[in-house]
Amino acid sequence: MDLPENRTVVSVEENDPIIEKYLKMPHPRTFEPGTLIVILATSVLGAIVGLELIVRLGITANTSIIGALVAVLIGLIPGKQFSGFKNIHRQNLVETSISAATFGAGNALLLSMGTIWLMGKMNIVMPMFVGAIIGMLIDITMMYWLFDTPAFPANEAWPPGIATSETILAAAEGGKRALILVGAGIVGAVGQSLKIPMDVVGVAWIGNIWALLMFGVGLLIRAYSTALFGVDINKLYIPHGIMIGAGIVALVQITLIIKGKRLTKQTKKDEGKSESAYTPTRSSQDIMNALRNGFILYIAGGLILAIIGGVYSDMSAPMLIWWIIFAAIAALVSELMVGISAMHAGWFPGFATALIFLVLGMLMGFPPLALGILVGYTACTGPAFADMGYDLKTGWLLRGKAKDKNYELFGRSQQYFAEILGAVVAIFMVAISYQRYFNQDLFPPVDRVFAATIKAGAQPWIWKYLLLWGIVGAIIQYVGGAERQIGILFATGLLILNPKAGFAVIVAIIIRVLIEKTYGRKAQTPML
Repeated sequence: MDLPENRTVVSVEENDPIIEKYLKMPHPRTFEPGTLIVILATSVLGAIVGLELIVRLGITANTSIIGALVAVLIGLIPGKQFSGFKNIHRQNLVETSISAATFGAGNALLLSMGTIWLMGKMNIVMPMFVGAIIGMLIDITMMYWLFDTPAFPANEAWPPGIATSETILAAAEGGKRALILVGAGIVGAVGQSLKIPMDVVGVAWIGNIWALLMFGVGLLIRAYSTALFGVDINKLYIPHGIMIGAGIVALVQITLIIKGKRLTKQTKKDEGKSESAYTPTRSSQDIMNALRNGFILYIAGGLILAIIGGVYSDMSAPMLIWWIIFAAIAALVSELMVGISAMHAGWFPGFATALIFLVLGMLMGFPPLALGILVGYTACTGPAFADMGYDLKTGWLLRGKAKDKNYELFGRSQQYFAEILGAVVAIFMVAISYQRYFNQDLFPPVDRVFAATIKAGAQPWIWKYLLLWGIVGAIIQYVGGAERQIGILFATGLLILNPKAGFAVIVAIIIRVLIEKTYGRKAQTPML
């Protein structure tokens, strides 16, 4: 693999001895027979978990840690053929594929097909499946292109990625790190049994404090808007408007990053410090290439969907052309907004961003079938993008934070192949099981929301609220700057109804600030 051009030396902290040990060994390949078998087997497990959770609970869990632990257990089996799974990079490949299968099967594929089925368009379900496959594969590829660029740098939070890497290192190293992990796991299990969202508590210790604070405030405002202001902000599309405004400014900020501009005083102030000394392995030009190529691919996907889905029969030629372009814009922008949220908070509003573009499509007058396909195409982008980011973060940490660029880029390419394999397994599992779920009236709950929204139709007054609150969202995002993304995270909180998570993140941030003031960065080791 060739190195990207014009790269500078990367400044990194001293690595863990375990990481240094494995950096001296060749990086394992995804298609080695033993690795391939385990990847396929665990991906089947991951796809089943993803399908069951999305139709019965409406959520999809991150199964990365499960995959890593399966690989660890295989490595403990006596025998030379199993000892290779003690390698932390092989464990990284396994966890990469299983989480791809989980998110791919549940969030990307089945969810996209469910709305069409509920609309009674059974003959269009298979074309939608094809479109969702195209969207998911582009989604994965986009993150591979964009990871560790100035827009999505590897040294940002990506909280689940850190958790998975710590699990793998704890299993490899044992001792104090393993005890800390086990202790934290027990605390998490106890808290979760008490109905406390401990995943949010954990994220609050890792991500950007300002972004997470706005996320928590958004969660609480959404939960108590009726009591505080006498109105349900969700019914007035206020969260949606704020997300649209923040998303537009975020796109402008990414554009400025592509042009190499520093966006805030804070960024300038940070120059010269050790954290900002890190130079991403991909450049601003790589962002531009990724966005251009991704948009072209999404245009092609939209065209294929329009043809095989029969969308063209209900629209004039100009409207059909605009629908294809809008579908590509919706897929790309939704993907970027989900990615920014995932990078900073570990949570992402995948369903809500799809609903935003559905409402916009309704206001533009697209017919029902075109809307059903549009929301499916949009919904299938984002989850795989975020998951790939988490997995690449795990790999980046395990590979010594790009200390050896050749090693990092080669490992990243192997993770991409593992992610694609997980997606292929997800495609197979959904193909053989979707009719069984749908015939039992088992759908991702959000599909019913999409179908009901299309049936109800959009009212013109919605424009007013989207525009008004879009300005508010744009201002918040601009004030926060590109590195904080507080507008996106505030809107993310507003779009999610989960008051417990709101209290959990606020309390966890307060505790984090107090402990960091007392102990400094020592309080975070060895987590960072």
